[in-house]
Amino acid sequence: MTVPVLGLEALEAAARPETVFETVRAALIAHAEDRTTVPAPLHLDFPQAGGDCHVKAGWITGDDDFVVKIVSGFYRNPDRGLPTNHGLVCVVSALTGQVRAVLDDRGRLTAWRTAAAGALVTHAMSRADAGTVGVFGTGEQAGLQVEWLGMLRPLARVLVHGRDARKAAALCDRLGALGYEARPAAADETAAADIVITTTPATAPVLAAAAVRQGAHVTGIGADMPHKNELPADLFRRAETIVTDDHSQCLHHGDFGHAVRAGAVAEHADTAAGAVLAGPARRSATAVTVADLTGVGALDAALASALIRSTAW
Repeated sequence: MTVPVLGLEALEAAARPETVFETVRAALIAHAEDRTTVPAPLHLDFPQAGGDCHVKAGWITGDDDFVVKIVSGFYRNPDRGLPTNHGLVCVVSALTGQVRAVLDDRGRLTAWRTAAAGALVTHAMSRADAGTVGVFGTGEQAGLQVEWLGMLRPLARVLVHGRDARKAAALCDRLGALGYEARPAAADETAAADIVITTTPATAPVLAAAAVRQGAHVTGIGADMPHKNELPADLFRRAETIVTDDHSQCLHHGDFGHAVRAGAVAEHADTAAGAVLAGPARRSATAVTVADLTGVGALDAALASALIRSTAW
């Protein structure tokens, strides 16, 4: 038996935003309702090369397939003219154990599901009139978070903060070409936006908790390994609502876990992201809310299966 290998071109043709949003939303709800199997991620760190690698797996109860995914992030690659992220997804039958397909997605499936999950949760948790977005980070996911959130709500202005001023300006140019009003900004100004999104591989907080205004929502995307940390513990202490995509995983891998270990919040102070998406989110106009998203293998399984069904092969 020859295993089909689906390349990026075929997957991009199948990955319509409405398909990705619908699939990711349903998978987050299934995960919140304990209808998934998600083992702890395996992670490798390559400090000498500025890189890391995740191996994640997942299955939604009753689905025909499960997946095992490898995705890497090597953050010096752009200086070498190479993409930061790469990876592949192995789709396996949950009925026979046979490999159905290998998705040579170059890490794009992870990028799409991360963008969709971030946008869905951020949109649900932000004030209805929130229009200014502050983004920490200048890589692929920083741009995708803005683009995918912009599919769900109008964005009045985008502020970008990055360690490299040239990369921040370049991201603003890319967003400007898509019709967004975007400009580089200092860290405190970026953190004072209505909506704040962090998308970095930082190992120490990238913003000050005091810089976040009352009524703001903050979504942390980048802290997906134990040594990473984007959001300060005091921000969680201020939060009226804390959402995680996976409680145990965020305790071990995410910013939520750093806040718990610092004594800022209790271990069970969080709400499942899928529970927020399943019903109307409630928040006061002055509340600070925080989402910690570390990436759940069940979302990869659902999206890989959906893209296979939409692909002629």
